[in-house]
Amino acid sequence: MLEVWAPERERVRAVVGDATVELRRGDDGWWRGGTASEGDYAFLLDDDTTEQPDPRSPWQPNGVFGRSRRYGHDAFEWSDQGWTGRALPGSVIYELHIGTFTAEGTFDAAVERLDHLVDLGIDLVELLPVNAFDGPHGWGYDGVLWYAVHEPYGGPDGLKRFVDACHRRGLGVLLDVVHNHLGPSGANLERFGPYFAGQNIWGPSLNLDGAGSDEVRRYVLDNALGWLRDFHLDGLRLDAVHALVDRRATHLLEELAEEVEVLSAHVGRPLALIAESDLNDAKLVTSREAGGYGLGAQWSDDLHHCLHTALTGERQGYYADFGSLESLANTLRGVFFHAGTWSSFRGRTHGRPVDTRRLPGHRFLAYSQNHDQIGNRATGDRLSATLSPGLLGCAAAIVLGSPYTPMLFMGEEWGASTPWQFFASFPDPGLAEAVRTGRRREFGEHGWGEADVPDPMDTGTFERSKLKWAEAGEGHHRELLETYRALLRLRRERSELTDPRLHLLRVEHDEDARWLVLHRGSLRVVCNLGSEAAEIPLGPIKETLLHNGEVALLGETLRVSAETFAIVACD
Repeated sequence: MLEVWAPERERVRAVVGDATVELRRGDDGWWRGGTASEGDYAFLLDDDTTEQPDPRSPWQPNGVFGRSRRYGHDAFEWSDQGWTGRALPGSVIYELHIGTFTAEGTFDAAVERLDHLVDLGIDLVELLPVNAFDGPHGWGYDGVLWYAVHEPYGGPDGLKRFVDACHRRGLGVLLDVVHNHLGPSGANLERFGPYFAGQNIWGPSLNLDGAGSDEVRRYVLDNALGWLRDFHLDGLRLDAVHALVDRRATHLLEELAEEVEVLSAHVGRPLALIAESDLNDAKLVTSREAGGYGLGAQWSDDLHHCLHTALTGERQGYYADFGSLESLANTLRGVFFHAGTWSSFRGRTHGRPVDTRRLPGHRFLAYSQNHDQIGNRATGDRLSATLSPGLLGCAAAIVLGSPYTPMLFMGEEWGASTPWQFFASFPDPGLAEAVRTGRRREFGEHGWGEADVPDPMDTGTFERSKLKWAEAGEGHHRELLETYRALLRLRRERSELTDPRLHLLRVEHDEDARWLVLHRGSLRVVCNLGSEAAEIPLGPIKETLLHNGEVALLGETLRVSAETFAIVACD
């Protein structure tokens, strides 16, 4: 039986093959009817003859404007019956985009590279959004049919094959989902019911607390649970949750956390919810028993900003408040730089302090690069475009040696030479031009030359963003990859490096000499970010475990060459 929620419509019909079927309206606003016969289908609303795909379409083989297709989740033959999951604490996450991870840009092609991630020491793979969007390629954040898997990547079966292959190798899979807006092309929810209430900077925002919002919330919750249940995913990354406007007593995020906890108990494995939030508020990852939302973790952009500015010297835009080693040290200890303090970029105070005695570090993600912080630069340049291999190693040592949950961005581990630029492929010429000119105008306002901004609609922009896997085995790329492997191996071997207790972390630094030391139990993560060798007092040193440059023991002092890290054990 076909069904669709359209409470404000007077008439709803289903088109299946060449047949048109009248649906019956229930008191709940759901229209039902038809049979489970074969054939793609769409809906006709009132007397409009424009076919509309199912808002809960499980499969869109002909694009977001085409008819929907039934999909039986039970038909897929899984081989992961013995999979018990991967807990977030202690894990390392690897963020990747299916379309640019390989030359082919498909789930099946990505499977061929999974052994690289296993060898690297990754625990959880995080996919950028894979739900259906208009055009063959894009970041995925302009999705419009949230239940369907983007067909050019391989559709629903392709995603299942990828997840199954990951589980066979001991890798968990997280999926980035976007519930704060819909893309500008192919969105049809407003035709069916009161799904929207207001706008945010990306588009229409969902009606989560107004009239008719019960079914809208259910639309989000069922979508999230479906990814975890039907595709055997191990968790979700929730995009920009600060844009979810919900004034109910129980916030949507808390409701989601509760229902995912129920599902986790049923499937017998951990299911993680990780939020991206601009609020600098640990309430998201505080347990529900303690009055929080109960999510598993959240991103900490402040950590990224402190590290990025310390390494690059950049101070423009939202980087203005960051840059000193003192700010990096304080943020490593306290999670947020803006913790009830003045933010010059926002022109107001922002955030609140984290209780580092109560909250473990694994509830916050640390990273030196990610898709946003690279792709939202005018030219999509990575740190490897400007930093030496030595400084890239220092960045990795700080992230992987911190008490937080580390996340790497694809290709970071070998200092990929390829940029990761903003790209899209909207077929509508008017929309394509609007995106093109809007992107250039935005960066022009921030001091970039508009001529330097790549055309997001140019296929070349997409092609340039694909990883070049051959370079991972060449020269300094190979050496950096070996450094990452060694760091991840040491992290697995030494429990001090996975200890999430923030209140035990000590960080020393010298602003002038440009060195930083993280005290991790008996270990010291020593980083010389300066252009000259530094002599760093550490106390009695037992042995040097790992380094990426020249180091020498001088009694209780370690001499570290420029742009070099070392991890040592102390008595």
